[in-house]
Formats: sequence, structure tokens, C-alpha cells
Amino acid sequence: MKLITKIASLSIAAALSASAYAGADVDAGKATLKQNNCLKCHGMEKDKDAPSFKKLSAKWKGKSDASAKLKTHLTTGPKVKLEDGSEEEHKKIKVKDDAELANVIAFILEQ
Repeated sequence: MKLITKIASLSIAAALSASAYAGADVDAGKATLKQNNCLKCHGMEKDKDAPSFKKLSAKWKGKSDASAKLKTHLTTGPKVKLEDGSEEEHKKIKVKDDAELANVIAFILEQ
């Protein structure tokens, strides 16, 4: 059972990594961000309460673990520090499948 779990995890990680370089579906990525109210705190190019997607993309550019780290961040609800210094739990993204999540991650990394 542990082997099956590990294989599944590696498969998902490979899919996320591959999709980040395959090019994101821009319209679908923006739609998912809007549906999840991500644009309430993040701007596309300008910071709001949280860093812009452009700034996040620059932060992760060229890092081999970027897709995996973003996946963890988007799916686990970690504590985040806002521009005003306050902290809150990051909202977990709601997606219908791993492909939609992979597209959002690719979209963020391509900004």
C-alpha cells in the first residue's frame, strides 16, 4: 500500500512539473483564480494584501521544486503574512481535478 501511495505521489508530482513547462491554459487559469477569490488578495501585476502573481512567479522562477511547493501552499492552507503584517490561513484552492490544479500552478509560474 505504501508503494502504491508513493507511486501515485510521484505521478502527480511529475504531471505538475511537466504541465508547468507545457504552457498554461490562460483563460482556464484566470477562471479558476476568480472562482476561488484569489484575486481578492493577489493582483495579477500589482500587490494587494498579498504579493502579485507576477511577483510570485519571479520568486519561483528557475526553482525545480516550484510546482511542488505551490501545490502544497494551495492545498494545505498554511499561515501567511499579509502586507499589513497580520497573519491568516491561506484559503485552500477548490479544483475539480489534478489537471486543473496543475494548470493554475503553471499559470502562476508563467506570469
